Amino acid sequence: MHTVFGFILVLGVLILVHEWGHFIVARLFKVRVDVFSLGFGPRLFGWKRGVTDYRVSAIPLGGYVRMAGQDLSEVDSNDVAPTGAQDELMSKPRWQRALISFAGPAINMVFPIFLLSGYFVLKGQPYPKYEDQALTIVALPKDSPLAATGVARGDRVVSLEGMANPTWGTAETLLEKAAGKTLHLIVDHQGTTREVEVNMASLQVPELLFGFPPDGPTLVNDVDPSLPAKSAGVRSGDMIEAVNGERLESWPAFVDAIQQTGGKPLTLTIRRNGELVNLQVTPQRGKNELGESAWMVGIHRTEPRPEMSIRRVSMGQAVTQSGRMTWRGTEMVLDVVGRLVSGKTSPKQLQSVIGIAAMAGRAVEAGSFVVVQFMAGLSINLAILNLLPIPILDGGNILLLTMEGIRRRDFSLGFKERFIQVGLVFLLVFFAYVMYNDVVRLLPIHS
Repeated sequence: MHTVFGFILVLGVLILVHEWGHFIVARLFKVRVDVFSLGFGPRLFGWKRGVTDYRVSAIPLGGYVRMAGQDLSEVDSNDVAPTGAQDELMSKPRWQRALISFAGPAINMVFPIFLLSGYFVLKGQPYPKYEDQALTIVALPKDSPLAATGVARGDRVVSLEGMANPTWGTAETLLEKAAGKTLHLIVDHQGTTREVEVNMASLQVPELLFGFPPDGPTLVNDVDPSLPAKSAGVRSGDMIEAVNGERLESWPAFVDAIQQTGGKPLTLTIRRNGELVNLQVTPQRGKNELGESAWMVGIHRTEPRPEMSIRRVSMGQAVTQSGRMTWRGTEMVLDVVGRLVSGKTSPKQLQSVIGIAAMAGRAVEAGSFVVVQFMAGLSINLAILNLLPIPILDGGNILLLTMEGIRRRDFSLGFKERFIQVGLVFLLVFFAYVMYNDVVRLLPIHS
């Protein structure tokens, strides 16, 4: 039930926002809108206001805005040829038509800022509770420059750039602005303090200068039957306490510990039904979700859910933080798109509507902030996907209008139809492939 409700809530709102972007800019340019539809196919119900029929249609996998006098090659056209009337789409300059196409993805891109800002102002900004804890080292990556200076697990940073007794939160804030700098620390090791200098310019991931934050234990959500953890006896619901006797405080620390083994057998200490169990596992070489070669054991955890606190923020702080989160999300999506294009990431890692529905259901179960985060991330994905220069998508329409502008005349209807058909076939095949992989992941046994 959570899956169905989450899917309708998340995808319905995002499609509504996307189509509203097209609608509002079309009306701004005085284009008559005949239909505003959530979903495709037969009309289920709706109402008419002015000249526009606002409807909900039978197939809830998208939506469309049908404008008067659309190009007959467009898939949501009603096959009524443009008459040349001033309120028809094809009567408007190409730059206006391009802006109407761009408006849908654009509103999806800014929607997360409004969504997150509203949540932060009304309910407060959630943040991991560990950010209030003293900055104590719990696990350092293998190539950590701090480890090279002798800093070890259990050491506490008592001064950071002159700031006494920093917390994880204050340290993370400082690291956002410390790229390329040399930081000065005073570290307490079992009652003895010493000064440490570290050059940030040498760090590939500056956020991990102090290692992995204590964001909570690793709870096994799923075990891949094709990888070693399953045959070793790891089960869903197990709590991973340690690797080779070293206690873990976070999921990233567990992943790093697997990579550091170099493929050698390791001992997992599992807490199961209140008892500790030691299991021997030998990592296997494979590709992670980014398409990178990595050592893998086949353990999946739920999305990180550290214990959270709430802080009250002003409108300005809410907008600033929302903008940062949206920008980081955009960078991540663009990175994935780049990896897909370059072949570094397999399309098998992508999610179809089946995977999205499942994630939406889990988000609803996890709480309101997780739903808001999920909607924000999906909105960014929807924006960037629609801006790709693929026929049938908004980006493809913008590309076609740009090419027509360069040649100063329209392409023939036959060319446009073939252009759209190529894009439609490509997307149908691509989505079928992604959906197939989603279904395979749901099967009891897959490889």
